[in-house]
Amino acid sequence: MKDLPFSHGLQVFETTKPEEVFDRVRDADIVITNKVKLGGDVIAQAKKLKLIAIAATGSDNVDTNACNEAGISVCNVRNYAVHTFALIFALRRSLTAYHAAVQAGRWQESGQFCFFDYPIKDLAGSTLGVIGDGALGKATADIGRALGLRVLFSAFKGRNDMGMLYTPFEKVLEESDIISLHCPFNEQTRDLIGDAEFAKMTQRPLLINTARGGLVNERALVHALKGGLISGAGLDVVTREPLPEDNPLNEILGHPAFILTPHVAWASEQAIQTLADQLMDNITAYVQGKPRNIINAPSSNRMTG
Repeated sequence: MKDLPFSHGLQVFETTKPEEVFDRVRDADIVITNKVKLGGDVIAQAKKLKLIAIAATGSDNVDTNACNEAGISVCNVRNYAVHTFALIFALRRSLTAYHAAVQAGRWQESGQFCFFDYPIKDLAGSTLGVIGDGALGKATADIGRALGLRVLFSAFKGRNDMGMLYTPFEKVLEESDIISLHCPFNEQTRDLIGDAEFAKMTQRPLLINTARGGLVNERALVHALKGGLISGAGLDVVTREPLPEDNPLNEILGHPAFILTPHVAWASEQAIQTLADQLMDNITAYVQGKPRNIINAPSSNRMTG
């Protein structure tokens, strides 16, 4: 990790409980956070706070509206990990299903040099629907095009006035062979994909979610996979993490066309280094009066206050 090129004091807390949040941000000028929730009540009382530097892309744990009112800037880290295509390749080629079958002795039982128990498909010529056009969504689209995929960028759900670069949300659901989510989680995107949306997926696509768990209704996903409405699903996120015992996704953990990874899309050694460097660059730029990667619109700027 880079050193910050200005005089500062640093306090590090390995974990922070909800009841500890205010005491830990009360006297801070800059807060670095990831999954700790910074609500409006905390923001309103943090009179010295100037910058919240999120050590991730997602910002749903920070009340950005409260930050706007308080004049606090919020920045995030962008385009530092690609996990999506690992899931796509594994599911399109049924890699985990074949690996499990070999472990179970199926190859020996077949009596042949190979066996074809699970579908195997290429990517070229298929349609990739990308929901979310930020840095990660665009990077996913670029990789998709390089692999010969036709890419559709989805318009916002319920919007048909976003121009020629966007395809109506319902049409993306209907035409895509693979649907990948890269949008933020908020009240507008909660349960973005549910029973009604799965029913429109006439191509029986793969559904990939490396964004936020709340974007997909998990009970509806279980029904869709069991009912054959989709060909498979690859998730790196769930609504509550770690996966609780009462989550319906537990019903399909053994399904050959389902992969769940434990929120590690960001966690390659290279990506973690990139994240740390970009985080330090964000803070340095702010202190030097050249803020970058700001995701909110503070009504005033506390930087010089």
